[in-house]
Amino acid sequence: MYKTTEITSAEIASDNPVHQRLLFPYVEAAKIVSGNVLEIGCGWGRGLELLTQAAEHYTGIDKNDALIQSLRQEYPQSTFIQANIPPLSGLADNTFDYIVTFQVIEHIQNDDLFIREAFRVLKPGGKLLLTTVNRLFSLTRNPWHVREYTADELKQLMLRYFSTVETRGIHGNGKVMAYYEQNKKSVERITRYDIFNLQHRLPRWMLQVPYDLLNRLNRNKLLQADGIAAEIQYKDYIQTNTPAGSLDFFYLAKK
Repeated sequence: MYKTTEITSAEIASDNPVHQRLLFPYVEAAKIVSGNVLEIGCGWGRGLELLTQAAEHYTGIDKNDALIQSLRQEYPQSTFIQANIPPLSGLADNTFDYIVTFQVIEHIQNDDLFIREAFRVLKPGGKLLLTTVNRLFSLTRNPWHVREYTADELKQLMLRYFSTVETRGIHGNGKVMAYYEQNKKSVERITRYDIFNLQHRLPRWMLQVPYDLLNRLNRNKLLQADGIAAEIQYKDYIQTNTPAGSLDFFYLAKK
């Protein structure tokens, strides 16, 4: 299930800070969503318990067939679709009250179509909840990401189709940011050896394996450092009104 560090585990101790960071928006989304809910990029189901309890009906889409098959058995009351997206083939216009898509758009080649399709399948008045990383806080190039955004870039993309976009951020408290600074220093020690700037010159596919190996080694090292990594919980993350100064963006768009 966890073939790469990009699929952050709830079971691997060194993944804990990232797992908690990714869990936080699901906790917040569960306070908002209702009715017919679609999650684009449900993965292994990090937020399924929360979303299925809040929704009248939950539909999850992901490209990973093995994960989808597993989730169908675990959550028989919900609907799961295996598909490479976009487009959202087979989903009718004006179907969903809410769409949740967390840490997905950075992996999508055609991000314009991604947003357009989300708009299409939402009911009038429906809302899209979207998170992605803030490029300004990235410590190195992530070869699993097609692109990353600044706060205004993401807002302008969503405004092509949605007339209203509420811009929020996800940031960490002192404990989270202490871990971030430790991670930053550790990554800088690693990348100083990249004297030819290969991380930005080589194609993404060539960097994925070395990135995963170094990322796992780095996370393990940080876990053993002083205990911060193991102590971080989702409650150590907060919503902010300053997305440009936050680790992640948390945007809500209304159709």
